[in-house]
Amino acid sequence: MDYQDIRFELADGIAVVTLHRPDRLNAFTGRMGKELTHAYERCDADDDVRVVILTGAGRAFCVGVDMSSGEHTFEKQASPKFSATPTKPAWEVRKPVIAALNGHAVGIGLTLALHCDVRFAAEDAKYGVLQVRRGVMPDACSHWTLPRIIGMERAASLLLTGRKVTGAEAERLGMVLQALPADRVLGAAREMARDIVENTAPLSVGITKQLLWQSLGLDPDEVEFLETGLHHVLMGAPDAVEGPMAWIERRKPKFTATISRDWPKWPDLSQIHDEEDDEGG
Repeated sequence: MDYQDIRFELADGIAVVTLHRPDRLNAFTGRMGKELTHAYERCDADDDVRVVILTGAGRAFCVGVDMSSGEHTFEKQASPKFSATPTKPAWEVRKPVIAALNGHAVGIGLTLALHCDVRFAAEDAKYGVLQVRRGVMPDACSHWTLPRIIGMERAASLLLTGRKVTGAEAERLGMVLQALPADRVLGAAREMARDIVENTAPLSVGITKQLLWQSLGLDPDEVEFLETGLHHVLMGAPDAVEGPMAWIERRKPKFTATISRDWPKWPDLSQIHDEEDDEGG
């Protein structure tokens, strides 16, 4: 894809995807959504990508949907293809996705960042899900992501009022991992990304991420069933030999399993429920 509203850079295992409409404070467009989806799919498929960083160009991350069309901004959508989540969710990328919120992130700018695994924020920037103040409602699965990140009551205090908070308050709420001066946000994201690239097994991280997001809708028995089945995939494989040996020999590990080649068939949860039915019958 010929990117116009984003930029894509890959170096040393880290893909940096930059929302790139700095003259409009990276206001979200339909094209940006399509380009971000393409970039995420590219990152998921490419084994050279170990970590993704999502950030913005200039002094903002994303100030929400582009409202330059005024009264037509939220006009009725007749297309059956319309979705309130206009991009591939970052949680579907089998690599860690870190949001470096270098400046303001409001509306869909914030709800898309909630798809990411970790968020760093600029301490003095503004963050909020403002849609109820614009006559619409929160989008991009934020009714699912935000309560799970910060709890139901705190999520309600943001979603129902549409109020904005600073990065420092977002950290206190637990919405971001850390709030920093704006010029340090991308560096903090890169530091975490480098740690993952240098010290972790790609397949182990991908499996862990997928189970982590899936676990939000599972009970403990279901999680234990999946953890056990996936341990059978990883234990005894070359990476499970390399990890301990690298530690014993005090060197960086050289993991060889890849997501594109070695991704396992996911354990079938219906089996645990079939067993429960048999025991009950």
